[in-house]
Amino acid sequence: MSWLYVLCGAISVGLLVYLIAALLKPENFS
Repeated sequence: MSWLYVLCGAISVGLLVYLIAALLKPENFS
């Protein structure tokens, strides 16, 4: 597995977690 796949995977997972957190607790991101 290339480091590029690891990097892209980590970024996509981080964005997904961020979006879910923003949907669940929007008051924290206002």
